Amino acid sequence: MKRTLLLALALWLAAAAYAHPDTVYVAHKAAHTPRIERAGGPAVEPRPMSGDTLTAGGICFVRLPRLRLVLCIGQSNMAGRGPMDATAADTLRGVYLFNDDARFERAVEPMNRYSTVRKELGMQRVGPAGGFAARYAAATEAPVGIVVNARGGSSIDEWLPGSETDYLAKAVERIRAAGDWGDVVAVLWHQGEADSAHPERYEAKLRRLIGILRTELGNPSLPVVFGEIAHWNWTRRAEGTAPFNAMLRGLRIPHTACVTAEGLEPMKDETDPHFSAPSQRELGRRYAEALLKLQ
Repeated sequence: MKRTLLLALALWLAAAAYAHPDTVYVAHKAAHTPRIERAGGPAVEPRPMSGDTLTAGGICFVRLPRLRLVLCIGQSNMAGRGPMDATAADTLRGVYLFNDDARFERAVEPMNRYSTVRKELGMQRVGPAGGFAARYAAATEAPVGIVVNARGGSSIDEWLPGSETDYLAKAVERIRAAGDWGDVVAVLWHQGEADSAHPERYEAKLRRLIGILRTELGNPSLPVVFGEIAHWNWTRRAEGTAPFNAMLRGLRIPHTACVTAEGLEPMKDETDPHFSAPSQRELGRRYAEALLKLQ
């Protein structure tokens, strides 16, 4: 009797798994489903994908439409340091995040968790990428795929060729890997806290970075949006961040825009260069509005 009950329970659990399958997304032009490894069970082998959905092995494969791809890079504010509040648990409508299996999944914070250059996972929290993508998807009425590959504490020099790190090459590698899923429509760059003491050196480096991105991604007019760093003086320098932000606002690089940080609030207090979670989302929305005007 006990054995029969256990068998019935196992069959019920198996049926429940098939009734509520996991979802795996596939690219718009994929001819086959991917091979899925499962802990403690057999792998789900590739199957021909003729329609937009296919259920096999307890997994529902769903074909996504062509995505608008956006690369989000920079240092800690782009990586996200805003506290993981209740809103952070929300799955974003029409927004997909590129993961470490080279596939897209429904986007939810923290967006930088799959970065190949990030610091430890526990440091990745709310950044501007989610707020950006939610607003941009709503405004364009098109699905958005974001590739977030930021590194806290990084200087712009560490993003350029010739450095030991060359974080830019790693970011380009990831956005190229996402190319089967759609077209790259923009790059968001939020970085500068590490370089804020020397605004006079920054412009040439940013121009070089933008040029490399456009060359590598094959689009000489690819929109690039960058943002100001916090306005409050966390630097302990008399001039604070004002000269650096003034330099950013004054840049005249074709097909770029600068997003203001005016009115945004700190995560802790004015000794902290990081934005609060609500301010990160507002910053992201400002990125979206700036990009919409460029396109």
